[in-house]
Amino acid sequence: MRGLSTAVCAAAAVVSLLPAPAAAVSRRAPAAPALPRPDLAGLRGVLRTAVGQGAPGAMARLDDHGTVHRIAAGVADRRTGRALSTADRFRIGSVTKTFSAVVLLQLVDEGRLVLDAPVNRYLPGLLPDDRITVRHVLSHRSGLYDYSDDLFARSVPGFEAVRTKVFTYRRLIDLSLRHARTSAPGGPYSYSNTNFVVAGLLIEKLTGQPVAAAYRRRIIEPLRLTDTFYVHPDTAIPGRYARGYLTPDTPGGALVDATRQTVSWAQSAGALISSTGDLDTFLSALLRGRLMSAGALQEMRRWIPAGGTQSYGLGLRRRRLSCGTFVYGHTGAVQGYYTYAFTSGDGRRSLAALANASNSSKVHTAMLRTLDAAFCGSTTSGHRTTTARETAEDTHGGGTEGGR
Repeated sequence: MRGLSTAVCAAAAVVSLLPAPAAAVSRRAPAAPALPRPDLAGLRGVLRTAVGQGAPGAMARLDDHGTVHRIAAGVADRRTGRALSTADRFRIGSVTKTFSAVVLLQLVDEGRLVLDAPVNRYLPGLLPDDRITVRHVLSHRSGLYDYSDDLFARSVPGFEAVRTKVFTYRRLIDLSLRHARTSAPGGPYSYSNTNFVVAGLLIEKLTGQPVAAAYRRRIIEPLRLTDTFYVHPDTAIPGRYARGYLTPDTPGGALVDATRQTVSWAQSAGALISSTGDLDTFLSALLRGRLMSAGALQEMRRWIPAGGTQSYGLGLRRRRLSCGTFVYGHTGAVQGYYTYAFTSGDGRRSLAALANASNSSKVHTAMLRTLDAAFCGSTTSGHRTTTARETAEDTHGGGTEGGR
């Protein structure tokens, strides 16, 4: 392992996987009431609705206190007609941001990073303002313009222009810095992929490793995630996978097979590959305190308003569902794939869902209802429906790419 000795790596892995002390967790909030039984029929209906709205396939894996439910509808490959399976791998988009935040919070635990220190302390001269801190970038309060707004003003032409392109982190940051900042450092939440490109540079500087190695040594190997990969700049998904389809900008146009791509425009902000099973394992471990100290997890869960029923911590979303239950995780949108990965506050009920389509607000709105079915126990009209505003807050430009 470059930059760290084997002994240090082993020690860090052991420490990071210790369960959080119960007392520390109990100080944060009282125990949540027991969740109602998941509505599996409703979950199945949501997936069918997403397929009816234009997704080739949709699937969900629900782990409820160790009892696993797997549901899928539609196809993984439109050419062969192969059925979609929860065993298929896929691109997880901005769920990658949670992995990046975990690595940096582990570095906080190791005394190698200070959340409220300027980014320029670790990366001198990178940003034009020494007031932008690590906490600001992890909570989307840096004011750095989101360069992907320019790349994907039109989804299909924008994608084809970058499908095989390879960017450096600094090139992506330069694209952002062509624009004025959206706010002063520490201002209101404003989602920007630029923040987690900065996070990737911080990971590489402080670990002396590529982000792929940091993810593998600190998260993938300790949790024994067998379907999670960072292959950038390769364009292929290893093993068995679902093909991803980009909805055209013009209604009625043909779907674009977006499976093969570098995802270089996103990298540490959105380029990981995983599966529903690995995402359930990852989020459950995170909320149960197995990936960082109780103090670091508490910092990750310091919420700021993010619009509607959402709040944002450090690389982690909190959503209040129609029944009042809070769930924790992230959504992801990358060309061809919409991902939804959330868990309960105690990490004992986790849902990972996918539609192998993107750039479709109809599909995205339908798939958000998987959360109500999994955690509220009902998707009936008696529950509040997802609003257009909240759909736009979860995607990039109301249904296009960029992670949200």
